[in-house]
Amino acid sequence: MTVESTAARKPRRSAGTRKSPSTKPELVQLLTPEGKRVKNVEYDKYVADITPEELRGLYRDMVLTRRFDAEATSLQRQGELGLWASLLGQEAAQIGSGRALRDDDYVFPTYREHGVAWCRGVDPTNLLGMFRGVNNGGWDPNSNNFHLYTIVIGSQTLHATGYAMGIAKDGADSAVIAYFGDGASSQGDVAESFTFSAVYNAPVVFFCQNNQWAISEPTEKQTRVPLYQRAQGFGFPGVRVDGNDVLASLAVTKWALERARAGEGPTLVEAYTYRMGAHTTSDDPSKYRADEEREAWEAKDPILRLRRYLEAANHADEGFFAELETESEALGRRVREAVRAMPDPDRFAIFEHAYADGHALVDEERAGFAAYQASFADGEGA
Repeated sequence: MTVESTAARKPRRSAGTRKSPSTKPELVQLLTPEGKRVKNVEYDKYVADITPEELRGLYRDMVLTRRFDAEATSLQRQGELGLWASLLGQEAAQIGSGRALRDDDYVFPTYREHGVAWCRGVDPTNLLGMFRGVNNGGWDPNSNNFHLYTIVIGSQTLHATGYAMGIAKDGADSAVIAYFGDGASSQGDVAESFTFSAVYNAPVVFFCQNNQWAISEPTEKQTRVPLYQRAQGFGFPGVRVDGNDVLASLAVTKWALERARAGEGPTLVEAYTYRMGAHTTSDDPSKYRADEEREAWEAKDPILRLRRYLEAANHADEGFFAELETESEALGRRVREAVRAMPDPDRFAIFEHAYADGHALVDEERAGFAAYQASFADGEGA
């Protein structure tokens, strides 16, 4: 038998093809998409004492965060904001993890953690001011232990690791959490933060919101193994949680934070969720993903899931939902009015803090920009 005939009998695989795992990765879930409570021996204890009032609070957080997010998207479409990164579909991951935090814990977000910002008491209008260009964040990070948004992909994981190493040396009884997406998991900064946090046993939780799409690249183009399994190679545990289950997100994050505070080092939490909208308002997801995919995930909606549970357990009545709808509309009005009342940003402010003592090149650029502005008939520029 010739070599050619032997090769012809063997199936060929391209370099980009891989075998599917024989079993699906373990996923921590306490609430099914139908709103049914399921037992979990390891994580039930972290939500065992949760009250009906606290459950309603989680539901309220998710509803108001979604309302604020929808309003921001509309304002951007109306030209009131330069850009907006929606969290639609990721409310449970953010609210669950955000409510697991203590006041003395410190948060390092990306640019989509509006739900976590809500949990930390950051006024939504401050977030909108940044996307309108009126401010560079609008809140004092140390007032809420919530760092300013980070646009550079993955860099906040290094900031979080360094901060965690610092508080460990200070002997502080607190933890740090860093948020990032599945796309950021491919960045070198994230790998470096994993290495440093593991070697120095830093009290940090890496919370990866795997929303399936790094802009237009699906997760399977990012990794050959489930993201949470990457932690094994760095010497610390990883766990995948149903990111559309607010109870599971709360429980798993509490567990990871307790590990950190107890001196047991870092944890990687992969919140398996889905970005229901566009990556940002400059993106068109219809160009790269099918409508059927979104429809399948709509059936796993995190807000509907908790509502079903509340209703089935008689923890909330129609009066509660009606009052929340009224509160939601009031929040939408407040956000609209606040944004439209914001002043236009100072066009020359960008030149003010490039150098502490000034710079000839910046002076030249400022003069050129001033001349460009003056070239318009009304003197106001484009």
